[in-house]
Amino acid sequence: MPDSGPDGQCPAVKRLVLGHIDGVYGVRGWVKVFSETMPREGILRYSPWLLGNSDQPRRVAEGRAHSKGVVVRLEGCDDRDQAQALVGQEIAVTRDRLPPAKADEFYWIDLEGLAVETLDGVALGQVSHLFSTGANDVLVVVGERERLLPFTWDAVVRSVDFERRLIQVDWDPDF
Repeated sequence: MPDSGPDGQCPAVKRLVLGHIDGVYGVRGWVKVFSETMPREGILRYSPWLLGNSDQPRRVAEGRAHSKGVVVRLEGCDDRDQAQALVGQEIAVTRDRLPPAKADEFYWIDLEGLAVETLDGVALGQVSHLFSTGANDVLVVVGERERLLPFTWDAVVRSVDFERRLIQVDWDPDF
């Protein structure tokens, strides 16, 4: 079920940020892209892109891995001045552009907003966002206070129920 918009009427489109435009590359409209996808060039599989706060889709005309990053030319971007105007823009796609998650795998964006409670039914709050520490992912749960819970399956996270919009965790509510 899609989230509703601020007026409660129309569905809100979830945007997922995949990276941002870092700089220009050459004089023919190419840009350097910092990609948060793994592998980095995986960002090229997602088109069209939404840049910044715009809802106007921009299609990738060409792109490739380059050095430690990615370089891209977007349709309609044919010179260095046009490319320079894009520097600093976030690159996002709508949630529906992502392939289905495998069993017991989740997109972080789908966990945001879910309620979190202990196995004993104590409400801890809602998932605000997630981040990675390198060792594991972390749920940021906001309720009467903010909690950082490791997203470790079975050790802390026991179940994710999208129908009930609930994550059950093995966690001491006083911690």
